[in-house]
Amino acid sequence: MSDTPHIATSNNQLNKLRASVLGANDGIVSTAGLVLGVTGAAASKETILLAGFAGLVAGAISMAAGEFVSVSSQRDSEKAFLNRTKSQIKKEHASELDELVEIYTAKGLSDSTALQAAKELQQNGTLMVELEKELGIDPDDLSNPWSAAIASATSFVIGAAVPLAAIALAPADLQLPITAGA
Repeated sequence: MSDTPHIATSNNQLNKLRASVLGANDGIVSTAGLVLGVTGAAASKETILLAGFAGLVAGAISMAAGEFVSVSSQRDSEKAFLNRTKSQIKKEHASELDELVEIYTAKGLSDSTALQAAKELQQNGTLMVELEKELGIDPDDLSNPWSAAIASATSFVIGAAVPLAAIALAPADLQLPITAGA
């Protein structure tokens, strides 16, 4: 049995995980770079923290917006692909039937059993449902741009908090090495 339907059902979770990992990494790296630069300019702790906080806010907004646009584009592509496939099924019943027969024979069904299964799916209107499974796209589990954007922004804030905490808690003479190590 194919892993594709299982992967499709976790599409949204995978997008959130990807957005979270990238957001946290970017939060740590960009905020650490910013506060190290400001620290190197011999600024006060308050100025360093203010600059770091400004970077945290700007970075979280940027990451959320970028993730939203990216995942929205992915979702639009998935919807367009499903619509094209539905249209193709309506126009070309025979070729879609043959395609499904090929899929089932590749999975080990005999030619006659695969043909019978494909015909039954076509007759009762569930051919598209079966093809969606084979394509790995579940129309009920398309990528959610809002959840990915929130995951990205939240993880950026968490990541950015690491170097900010190092600056806030470290003595002045250790701010640079502790922040770089964080």
